[in-house]
Amino acid sequence: MHGRPGHIELPSLTIGGDSWPGVNVWTDHPAQSCMASQYAGWAINPEGFFAMGSGPLRAKARVETELFSRLGYAEAATRGVLVLEGRTLPTDAVAAWVAARAGIAPEALTFAVAPTASLAGGVQIVARVLETGLHKMETLGFEVTRVVSAMGTAPLPTPAKSDTRGIGRTNDCILYGGQARYVVRADDAELAELATRLPASASADYGTPFSDIFKRYDNDFYKIDPMLFSPAEVWLTSATSGRTFHAGRLDPDVLRASLFD
Repeated sequence: MHGRPGHIELPSLTIGGDSWPGVNVWTDHPAQSCMASQYAGWAINPEGFFAMGSGPLRAKARVETELFSRLGYAEAATRGVLVLEGRTLPTDAVAAWVAARAGIAPEALTFAVAPTASLAGGVQIVARVLETGLHKMETLGFEVTRVVSAMGTAPLPTPAKSDTRGIGRTNDCILYGGQARYVVRADDAELAELATRLPASASADYGTPFSDIFKRYDNDFYKIDPMLFSPAEVWLTSATSGRTFHAGRLDPDVLRASLFD
């Protein structure tokens, strides 16, 4: 892909009468820029190391074979960038492991590493507000390649005292403060049905800070309802009929409880 497949800026947002620093992202290549790059879908797990990898190198490595088969997307490159969420810096051995699977030389690889609780980590995770909605569409069986354009906003998290708390705050910014608008090649009946299922508020787990939900499930991430992970509020516009379908809601009270605690 050439040019700028995605864009980001840092505006001020007003949610529930409060002013928040926020992120605004938009793209006319949502499947490629979000699911083929931004999504943290590559487990970097050589012996003695683990992190989830996101970034454009995923589209070169394509180790997530099922996802990239559905996307029908691949890139050729001699250099690559991979983002790792964590505090442990990758070693030369980790770089060699990644480079071998991506088909590039280790010296042509750039890692960007940021802890969840850091400012940089918070921005890069919350900037996935569009990606989380696309990922939920995937989970619901909807073809994300039919989404032709997308725009979204979310408040930025305050830095947390630990990465565990940081996971809670970054999730809450999307689940309770995220708004996403998608233009989709689909008919009205299909979008009307999708809209009811897409926002985070469609999940029974919606309504309390993520840290409380995490504790409720004995700190087991995989016990949480996967339908929870999506923007709080969505708009789906049909590229054929021009009609828009809206669902979900923001929850400023949960945002305050999460980010000011």
